[in-house]
Amino acid sequence: MGSGFTRFCSGFTGFRFAAIAAMTAACGIAGAQAVDIPAPKLDLPLAAAPARATLVVAGGCFWGVEAVYEHVRGVTGAVSGYAGGTAATATYDQVSNGGTRHAESVEITYDASRVTLGQLLHVFFSVAHDPTQVDQQGPDHGPQYRSAIFFGSPDQERIASAYVAQLNAAKVFRAPIATEITKLTRFYAAETDHQDFAARYPQHPYIRVYDAPKIQYLRSTLPKLYVERNEVPQSR
Repeated sequence: MGSGFTRFCSGFTGFRFAAIAAMTAACGIAGAQAVDIPAPKLDLPLAAAPARATLVVAGGCFWGVEAVYEHVRGVTGAVSGYAGGTAATATYDQVSNGGTRHAESVEITYDASRVTLGQLLHVFFSVAHDPTQVDQQGPDHGPQYRSAIFFGSPDQERIASAYVAQLNAAKVFRAPIATEITKLTRFYAAETDHQDFAARYPQHPYIRVYDAPKIQYLRSTLPKLYVERNEVPQSR
């Protein structure tokens, strides 16, 4: 099945895999720490006609972040990959060591006439991950699991920065937001094993404990943004 199935994003050993499996059986899919937050005050309007746009974000293991955005209205593609480092080190084994400057990231492609940048950021901060954690998400530790927005335009930088300031001022989280907002140099797609992982392996213990609850929370709290995913690609 490849390295993506046998290794967790955090490089879990077989013992930890068994522990997660036991926890899954005991607590079902509980484990999400989503937060109900206000929508951004600053946003771009919906485009008047279909328009392709992209956004690259990092919020821990890319399996779950990708899975969340594949259920967001207007998103036409979500690809797991790496951002923040160089092409020479953009491989899972190297990034997992934590010394490449890469973050596990997701490139979101969307129709700007159906969903706004602000709405995508609303999902990012409320559902996709915990933006207050520094160099980790849940069981995954290291700078490769940091929270980041890799902006590709001045508008993305401006709106993301304003939203972080808005949320910090409102004190909706118990700690300050740690999300890094930095210019995107290049995004590198991850290995095939990691693409559509949650959709292809929904019963995987890691997915059931840490990622499935995020999708449920998206559906229950942001129903106007939620869409079912009807097709599950087997490869890219």
